[in-house]
Amino acid sequence: MATEIITTDVTRRMDMLHWSRFHTMITAVLGVGWLLDAFEVNIVGSVLGVIQSVFHLDANQAAWIVSIWLLGIMFGAFVFGYLADRFGRKRLFIATLLMYSFFTLLTAFSPNYIFLMIFRFLTAIGVGAEYTAINSAISEFIPPKNRGRINGLVMNFWPVGAMLAALVNLFFINLLAPEIGWRFGFALGAIAALFVVWMRRSLPESPRWLLTKGRRQEAEAVLQQIEAQSGQTSPVVEAIAVDGKPAQPFLSQIVELLQHYPARLALGCLLDLSEAFGFYGMFAFLALAVLPAVNIPATQIPWFYLLGNMGALLGGLCMLLVIDRLGRKITVPTFYTLAALSAVLLAPATATHSGLIVLLAFMLSNFFATGAWTSAYPTFSEIFPTHLRSTGIGISVGVGRIGAAFSAPLLLWIASFAGIPGALVTLALLWLVGAIAMVPWYFRGVEGAGTPLEKMVCLPTTENASETC
Repeated sequence: MATEIITTDVTRRMDMLHWSRFHTMITAVLGVGWLLDAFEVNIVGSVLGVIQSVFHLDANQAAWIVSIWLLGIMFGAFVFGYLADRFGRKRLFIATLLMYSFFTLLTAFSPNYIFLMIFRFLTAIGVGAEYTAINSAISEFIPPKNRGRINGLVMNFWPVGAMLAALVNLFFINLLAPEIGWRFGFALGAIAALFVVWMRRSLPESPRWLLTKGRRQEAEAVLQQIEAQSGQTSPVVEAIAVDGKPAQPFLSQIVELLQHYPARLALGCLLDLSEAFGFYGMFAFLALAVLPAVNIPATQIPWFYLLGNMGALLGGLCMLLVIDRLGRKITVPTFYTLAALSAVLLAPATATHSGLIVLLAFMLSNFFATGAWTSAYPTFSEIFPTHLRSTGIGISVGVGRIGAAFSAPLLLWIASFAGIPGALVTLALLWLVGAIAMVPWYFRGVEGAGTPLEKMVCLPTTENASETC
């Protein structure tokens, strides 16, 4: 089916808005939701050793706690990415957090390893849905001159959530018996999620998405509300042609992406595959192989995650300074390459058997790793047309998690015959995949810095049209 084009001034007026309380509100509300997602992921990383001891698990069983989480995110991103295109961003904002809250609470009451795995998988489905809805909304609401920086800022709520997870675990693990303390951390995350649901109820639907459904009056009404909140009057601007095609059945969405936007979909998948393998692999391998090699007690591991994520936050904030100045084409491959180099440095640090040196190497690696993945999300979130945006993001995230789900088992297997250095070299090579994926985009892609979404995509008007203008 050919893409439908409609003419409107709504998108140009949205892009011309000055920064206001509305933009601050949507950034904060979506950022806090992302913080909770990070809290949920990292609370397991901080207590993986404790859970391993409580349920009497071997290293591979413990690694699959991380892997089943990533498989759940994959499923949630695939399915709910499409649903966000079909039914809107706003509905997904609420549904995903409710799902997360319910199943993470059940995780706190897991009686054994099997139930823990089931509840982790179901919780992860809700978090996978968050990836698509949040990144779609940021791209569609934030003006072009701020889009990359603000998308990256929301992503940087992640290390804050990770640090909170470490602090919570330090408190509960040291205050309570290990078999009880880790459960309180999950329960706290569930309660906090309900508060964020209440915050999100005031978020409007994306006017860009409303236009794809032919709901022009509603899109205009939402924009007028935003303009009123911003204290700005509606400027007189020329109407432009925008994406007016609603989401089709799931398979039709995938076929359209493969037919008309194959290079963009490949870029999104490779960037996410590379960062997900590198980031999750680093954290899991640290807990399961590196820290035991330097004899760090399980109850002290949260300190490593707390301090390590301070390095992550600094790296993400440094990325914000350059993503809109240097552009995506320079920022993304630079951080991916530096993430690869810093991953290799963990090997000689581990060989020293010094907890302090390993910590410093982890902070450096996390600095560049976070700069890499927080620059990737703004990049592949803006390259799809509106009616395919969440589906494209969902597929990219889903493909990434397929690889990331096997990162910990693969790294442990490689370490069994090539040692920790061999595993970390493998980790570095996967980071380089993302850097290499950006090379064709550097020469033929559209630079997203300061570019309106409607100019990021050449909408094909015939069945045989390609994605190239």
